[in-house]
Amino acid sequence: MAEADGQEKTEDPTGKRLSDAKAKGQIPRSKELGTALVLLAGVIGLYVTGAGIGSALLEICRRNFSFSRDEVFDPETMELALSTDIANLIVPMSGWFFILLLAALIGNLLLGGFNFSSEAMMPKFTKLNPINGLKRMVGVQSLIELVKSIGKVTFIALMVWWLLTSQLPHILDLSQRQFPYAIYDALETCLWIAIGICCALVPIVAIDVPFQKWHHKEQLKMTKQEVKDEYKNSEGKPEVKGRLRRMQYEMANRRMMAEVPKADVIVTNPTHYAVALKYDKQQGKAPVVVAKGVDEIAMMIRNIGTEYGITQVAAPPLARAIFHTTKLDSEIPEGLFVAVAQVLAYVYQLQAYRQGRGQAPHKLADELPIPDELRY
Repeated sequence: MAEADGQEKTEDPTGKRLSDAKAKGQIPRSKELGTALVLLAGVIGLYVTGAGIGSALLEICRRNFSFSRDEVFDPETMELALSTDIANLIVPMSGWFFILLLAALIGNLLLGGFNFSSEAMMPKFTKLNPINGLKRMVGVQSLIELVKSIGKVTFIALMVWWLLTSQLPHILDLSQRQFPYAIYDALETCLWIAIGICCALVPIVAIDVPFQKWHHKEQLKMTKQEVKDEYKNSEGKPEVKGRLRRMQYEMANRRMMAEVPKADVIVTNPTHYAVALKYDKQQGKAPVVVAKGVDEIAMMIRNIGTEYGITQVAAPPLARAIFHTTKLDSEIPEGLFVAVAQVLAYVYQLQAYRQGRGQAPHKLADELPIPDELRY
């Protein structure tokens, strides 16, 4: 779609695009990082386990080059010697192989982390197409890899030449040394040259790792249309979301209207706002807003209140203050305690009067004590 519309991929990949790519096995990897760690670990592993491997080889040579006349004509001698040689070498060699295996795992997990993708393991017959293979061979990525390979070989060759040149006098001096010290010096020289070659890979790794991250991000970049389409698919179409919001709103209203008959008083604007309050005398907590609304919702609250005989009090400033400062099913703020207490006292006296248990209450004050910061 992007190619058909001629749009450029200028947008960074979204989280969903990155997770989908990871599920397909598309994560940044650096071959140079893995190679450098394996080579360096191999050299260090030889330094650590070299003494054991050397002792085992020396023992194998001594045993296999010194044998009696009877052992020459014994057909089981070869099998016994082979099993003994393997037993001597397996312990030191296992340590070295373990170091190499650990370095190979770390080298591949440092960039991109662990990732298992069944989709990447599936066979793709398109890769067997020779035309696609030729395209990959002559593509931009192949050209980049060719330039990288030439640069690596050139840099490492120059490093090896410098190392050999700097160690040449010492190498030539080995012929003047006595046995076995010449062997020890030669092994030490080879060790430091190998470490130097491994260190020559460090600048290559320092360049390749950021490049692989950048290249991976560039491959996953998206067009603006793709970002919009993904947002629609993940969040849903606007008309569907609007319908869901309306349904949720209607369900919430129905639940709220079911609580209106439990209210003690309905404070109104008197036409635009309506707030239903419930006060639990036994618990002694602050009054709670069980329903509130404006315009049509306010009218519905008033109608339900009239149907169930809930006392309605017209107090516009208080109704607006409660509506704007108190959430549904929450207690009113402390600043409105006095004003609401006067309203509830008026309601209780009015109910007692209607039941013939007292005098008619005085008219509620026109101006209730509402703090300025709670006025709306």
